[in-house]
Amino acid sequence: MAISDEEVAQVRAATDLVALIGEHAALRQQGRRWVGLCPFHAEKTPSFSVNAEAGFYYCFGCHASGDAITFVRETEHLGFVDAVRFLADRAGIVVHDSADSGADRQRRTELLSAMERAVAWYHDRLLSAPDAGRARDYLRSRGYDGETVRRFRLGWAPDDWDALARHLHVPDGVLRDAGLGFVNRRGRQQDAFRARIIFPIFDPSDRPIALGGRILPTVADGSAPGPKYKNSQDGPVYAKRRTLYGLNFAKHDVIASGEVVVCEGYTDVIGFFQAGIPRAVATCGTALGEEHFRLLSNFARRVVLAYDADAAGQAGASRG
Repeated sequence: MAISDEEVAQVRAATDLVALIGEHAALRQQGRRWVGLCPFHAEKTPSFSVNAEAGFYYCFGCHASGDAITFVRETEHLGFVDAVRFLADRAGIVVHDSADSGADRQRRTELLSAMERAVAWYHDRLLSAPDAGRARDYLRSRGYDGETVRRFRLGWAPDDWDALARHLHVPDGVLRDAGLGFVNRRGRQQDAFRARIIFPIFDPSDRPIALGGRILPTVADGSAPGPKYKNSQDGPVYAKRRTLYGLNFAKHDVIASGEVVVCEGYTDVIGFFQAGIPRAVATCGTALGEEHFRLLSNFARRVVLAYDADAAGQAGASRG
């Protein structure tokens, strides 16, 4: 179903083209234009130019050009109407389209809303709940102060079957598709994360889209029953192969320095930030792949692999 020309023009006018492209490529202002490495082809010398006033971009290398809608179509692999809807969602504009597409957009909004509420609830529990005392003690032992906890919005999932589900009170499908829980054999909603420190995972626009959970050590040697980390599975709003933990926090320093540091995990990223190197990112429970490198190459010329010195870490660095 077509969208009216008036609504398309409204969406274009409401879109910050520099901010949109800045989620995919590092841009620096030069006079009235913004320049950077082209997100559509590999290059070492910036040839990509954005004219924010006119609302257009152009690459002098591969000759890619267009407006905000064209950019979304190329990067998100969407048709024209879906690209307009994508931008309308970002701008908070309601466009008139078919009932089916409206339902899809509403579904995504519901999932992101549920995740945001979950992250806020987990974070509040870590800061104040009595049952999170051991988690707070553990984080302090790792050198995490209140500023660090708040900066990365760390949280605590209580050792309860359905505490989050009862708090959210969302339909079964929303709980499942957001990766926050599931329906058990008794037909009751159950939380996906229990008795774990929560590391929220954000997209480049600072929206929480997934979770990583670390179980607390239970014995003196630091071991714990079951896997140390549990991560959200891929879903409608989250794809591991296209997501890097910490990129939303690191992108400004990455752009300024021209360098990005890739670590193995969430705590490594936070450690780099604490050490005064706020340009570290990490993959989310998967190997560093082609789509990660494609994303990174749009932000920095230099990629530093900072993996552990053990066999697994060195093997991962070799693959990279």
